[in-house]
Amino acid sequence: MVTKSAKQEIGQRLLAAFREAGAAEIAPDILLDAATLLDLYGEDIRARAYVTTDPVRGEVVLRPDFTVPVVQTHMDGGAEPARYCYLGEVFRKQDHGDTRPAHPRDNEYLQAGFELFARDAEADAEIFALFHRLLQPYGLHAAMGDMDILLDAIRALPVSEARRAALLHHVWRPIRFARLLARFSAPVAPRDLADSGAPWTGLRTGPEMEARLATLAAEADLPPLSAEWTDRLTRLFAIDAPAPEALRQLRALAQDIPAIAEAVERLSSRLDQIAGRGIDPATIRFEASHGRESMEYYDGMSFAFTADRADWPPVASGGRYDALTAQLGAGRAIPAVGGIIRPGLLAELEASC
Repeated sequence: MVTKSAKQEIGQRLLAAFREAGAAEIAPDILLDAATLLDLYGEDIRARAYVTTDPVRGEVVLRPDFTVPVVQTHMDGGAEPARYCYLGEVFRKQDHGDTRPAHPRDNEYLQAGFELFARDAEADAEIFALFHRLLQPYGLHAAMGDMDILLDAIRALPVSEARRAALLHHVWRPIRFARLLARFSAPVAPRDLADSGAPWTGLRTGPEMEARLATLAAEADLPPLSAEWTDRLTRLFAIDAPAPEALRQLRALAQDIPAIAEAVERLSSRLDQIAGRGIDPATIRFEASHGRESMEYYDGMSFAFTADRADWPPVASGGRYDALTAQLGAGRAIPAVGGIIRPGLLAELEASC
């Protein structure tokens, strides 16, 4: 059994390393405004958040993550460029299903993290190399993805704006996305949407429901997405190989999906920058679908470091989230990238050696 003091000790070591890398320590509140923050997380985190009601503040949530409140604090008045680091507890429900596992994960655990706000072309490489250096002694596996490539491919699909918006919205939900793609790839049977004089009921407004009905009626006239485009997207999402080989596959696929070419070349530059920091790109696994089941605010590079433990979450993870700064900055945006490490999992690895 690893003690809390052992986890704190590792967390403090990480925090010191982040300070040495130029970060200022920040301590976001533990109790956060739910209405503002929960919509910014993915479905997984929203479902696992501890939400309650305060008689004055309304709905509040125990901090499930540091990145969103750190971005909120920075966009409220932080100067750029800026580097922040933090160490503290996050709180998430752990759904064990019908059978409680022998070693259940904690509902409350430490996160140490680093967030970088800067208009610097090498920011992604800087963050990845920093985490790689700190985690190298633990023998973890490094994986990387790039949501920018996937989003550009979806935007290039020859479909209606409504269908494109639906696919972009559900890209972080692989099962729903696959069902939508299959539906849009087949002819649509006409719907009999009879007029009714009944009053509108439900959470949506009358105009919202009328707009939805109009969208459903219009679908019958839309041609299905051609099989070649479905195949291209399926091939893209399935790429999973050492980074240099994945880059070769992506460049070949860019011949069929020209819209991803620019993002693919940005990936190439990033891998060159990482190599320039002493890391062999061949040791990094590039998974095109990486990040699709984590935070919905990642819109560029994503990464994770994992251990050979089948029931473990990533020991560390992170990525780029430029759009999040625009959402929390009321239109004012700054490029941003960061990541977190779980000191408790590192403590368990150290204890098992």
